[in-house]
Amino acid sequence: MESFNLVGKVAVVTGGNGGIGLGMAKGLNEAGATVVLVGRDEAKAQAALAMLDQNARFIAANVTRQSACKALVAEAVKSFGRLDILVNNAGTSIRKRPEAYTEEDWHHVMNTNLTSAFLCSQAIHPEMQKAGGGKIINIGSMMSLFGAPYATPYAASKGGIVQMTRSLATAWAIDNIQVNAVLPGWIDTDLTRKARSEVDGLHERVLARTPAGRWGEPSDLAGIAVFLASKASDFVTGTAIPVDGGFSIAA
Repeated sequence: MESFNLVGKVAVVTGGNGGIGLGMAKGLNEAGATVVLVGRDEAKAQAALAMLDQNARFIAANVTRQSACKALVAEAVKSFGRLDILVNNAGTSIRKRPEAYTEEDWHHVMNTNLTSAFLCSQAIHPEMQKAGGGKIINIGSMMSLFGAPYATPYAASKGGIVQMTRSLATAWAIDNIQVNAVLPGWIDTDLTRKARSEVDGLHERVLARTPAGRWGEPSDLAGIAVFLASKASDFVTGTAIPVDGGFSIAA
């Protein structure tokens, strides 16, 4: 369908060199978009680029810094002339009981997951405004909806993603910029493999609660990325859409 065609569009995907970010980047690339992967691991990024077509490049950036976000946007515009899509996927987690977190732990998780999404959105806004519109996709989590004793800063950051999404959607609707959040369920990534090694019984609990009966794959996020990045979603903004195999609706 033409409404899902992303030919001529340029997408920035933070944390796009692996996991959910790479799954979304592949989907956007297959739909015709030029993709800019953003991260800090050069070797990992080169491996990710090999999975995409020639309309892709990597830009190294620490997206927790406002100056780095502005420089990233400037470099991407210099390379491709425009920016139409932003996927705020950079993320991390530190799993501890709430009383065990240090101040540094808290700020590291909040800055990586939430502050970076705001700073990248803020930096790209003028380019989207100049282009007459754009699409911002923020990556939340099941922890945007549920609590866990080992994920206080992560849950706070992902709850914040949903509220920030709603705020930006209302602010930038006048600029024809749609801002939405995706709430992935339990997806098989490096981050969740580490969680399975650190949280006893997590694998079994996820399978028992997920009606689809399996962990998700990064490729399961490709379709929602294309939808939210395309004209097909021009009247969709401020939403938070679970992609979770039914985890969030199971009793």
